[in-house]
Amino acid sequence: MAREVAKASDILFEMCSDIRCTKFLSFTANLVATGLRGVIAEMIREGLVDVIITTGGTLDHDIARSLGGAYLKGDFDEDDKKLRTRGIHRLGNIFVPVESYGPIIERFTRAMLQDLYDREHLSTRELAEEIGKRLDDENSILAQAYKKKIPIYIPGIVDSSFGTQLFIASQKRRLFIDLLRDEKELMDIVFSAQKTGGIIIGGGISKHHLLWYNQYREGLDYAVGITTSQEYDGSLSGAKLNEAISWSKIKTHAKVALVYGDATIVLPLILLALYERRGALKG
Repeated sequence: MAREVAKASDILFEMCSDIRCTKFLSFTANLVATGLRGVIAEMIREGLVDVIITTGGTLDHDIARSLGGAYLKGDFDEDDKKLRTRGIHRLGNIFVPVESYGPIIERFTRAMLQDLYDREHLSTRELAEEIGKRLDDENSILAQAYKKKIPIYIPGIVDSSFGTQLFIASQKRRLFIDLLRDEKELMDIVFSAQKTGGIIIGGGISKHHLLWYNQYREGLDYAVGITTSQEYDGSLSGAKLNEAISWSKIKTHAKVALVYGDATIVLPLILLALYERRGALKG
């Protein structure tokens, strides 16, 4: 994997140096809760990303942490029954007190939706922008994306505390989440791109969405993936990137690297090498 890490660094450097390339980033929400939130925000600030596709939990964790929610060092082996009685959620080895999660997100979302009361139709990209506009935190992914005008798409938005508040609001007023407008925008971005590159961290719906829309232009020209999933169960999360070539989601001549490893370790190393190389070029 050391060789693959070096290869991923080389491809990412080439991808980010290619002015014809539209760069897609996909990641899952656990990374926002377990240490990479500021790293991803920095990627946006540094211009490494043009389009983001993520999961609903990214909204939850970014809102909670931007507004002071405490995400504490914990342990994988802690007694979860005891944590429940103490009012603490466990996310792997991260402890999240109840008051640092649900109540913060619910208050924020209700206030935001009240501000947007006259708007019946909202896309996930528009919702992400409205959140980013209201967050004042340099380490916020949504705030940085709003400042840099980077669109964020969340195809599974209702699978989140934020999404539950959308549902509750829809019971009291006319509110429609326009996913099809998101898809039209994604299609327009793909068709207008000269070349495309994908930075794929983890799997799930965000990985699949990135690959799915790029198949309509015969696939990505660059692809860098970081995962801990394996392909033996036939899952999309575990599928090797080369499998996507058979679906025309990645081009046959594309430059591809797939690193098996913990993204909280691997991604900062790859980015450090990239920033050093870019700095040397600027110097």
